[in-house]
Amino acid sequence: MSDLLLVENLRQVFGGRNQTVAVDDVSFRIPAEPTIVSLVGESGSGKSTIARIILGLLKPTAGRVLYDGADIFRPGRQWNRRFRSEVQAVFQDPYSVYNPVYRAERVLKLVIRKFRLAKTKAEAQALMEEALWAVDLRPEEVLDRHPHQLSGGQRQRLMLARVYLMRPRFIVADEPVSMIDAGMRASFLNILLDFRDRHGISTLFITHDLSTAMYLGGEMIVLYQGRIMEQGETRAVMNTPMHPYAQLLISSIPRPDPRQRWEEDLSSAPLAEIEEFGEIGAAGASVRDRCLFANRCPQVMDRCRRARPALQAPGIDDASAAGREVACYLYD
Repeated sequence: MSDLLLVENLRQVFGGRNQTVAVDDVSFRIPAEPTIVSLVGESGSGKSTIARIILGLLKPTAGRVLYDGADIFRPGRQWNRRFRSEVQAVFQDPYSVYNPVYRAERVLKLVIRKFRLAKTKAEAQALMEEALWAVDLRPEEVLDRHPHQLSGGQRQRLMLARVYLMRPRFIVADEPVSMIDAGMRASFLNILLDFRDRHGISTLFITHDLSTAMYLGGEMIVLYQGRIMEQGETRAVMNTPMHPYAQLLISSIPRPDPRQRWEEDLSSAPLAEIEEFGEIGAAGASVRDRCLFANRCPQVMDRCRRARPALQAPGIDDASAAGREVACYLYD
C-alpha cells in the first residue's frame, strides 16, 4: 500500500537577488493508515510554506509532493476535483475565511451544492445538522448566525463541520487553535482525534505549541530554518529529545510551577548569527552548507560549520532511538 502523502526533497526559495530559503530539502511521509503528524517549530521555520505547497496553493522551487502516488500538480480537471475533495484545510484565523455578509449556514450549503451531496433541501438540512453535532455544535445556535456572532472556537468548529461534510482522507491544519481560548482547544483537538479514529481521516497538524502536539500524539517533525532537525514518535521526541535544537525547544516550555522561574529565551540568537544571516529564517543559499543551528548550539563541533549533517537514524543502541531520525553529528 502506497503512502497517503509523500513529500520528497521539497525546497522553496523566495526573492531574486536577495533570496530567502523558506524550505530546504524537506522529505517526510504520511502513511496510508489514519494518523496525526505534528509539524512543529518556531515562527519562520517554514511550517506554513510547507502547508501551502501540500495544499497545492504554491508550486515549490524544487522537489515534489505525491498524494496517493500522484503528483498533486498534475494537470486535469478530474484529478483536481478529486484532490480538492479529499484534501481539506483548516487555517489559523477562524474569522477571515468567512464572508461577514452571509450566515453560517451558507458555508455548509455551498459544499453540499458544489459536490452534490444532497438531492433535496431536507437531505441538505439533515446533513448540515449531522455535521454540526459531530463537532459539538447545536444547529439552532449556529446556522442562523453571522460569523461575528460566533466565538472563535465556534467558527473553527464550523470549519471542521464543513470538513466533516466532505469526508476527506487528509486534513492540513495550520495553527488551528492559536486564536481560540484554552477551554476550547481540547474540544477542537478531540474532534481531530475522533476524525482519525471513527472516520479514518489523517491530519498534518502545524503548530508552535508543543503541548497541543503532545496531546495529539502520533508522529512529530521538528523544523528549524526550513530543515528537519528531528522526527519520530511524539512522546519519544518530547520525553527524550536528541537534537540540541529540539532539546532547547522543549526545555523552553513554561512549567506549571510558580516556584520554578522560566528563564529560557528561545527567540534570542547570538550576535554573530544575526550578523551572518541578517535574521532568523532568512539565510541565503551561500551560507547554508552547514548546520544552521551551529551558532546557537551548546555542543557545536568544528565539522558542524563545515558541512550539513544528514537526517538519519541515530547510531546509538537505545530503545528511545527506535524509529527516530536526527540531523546532528552527535549521533553520526
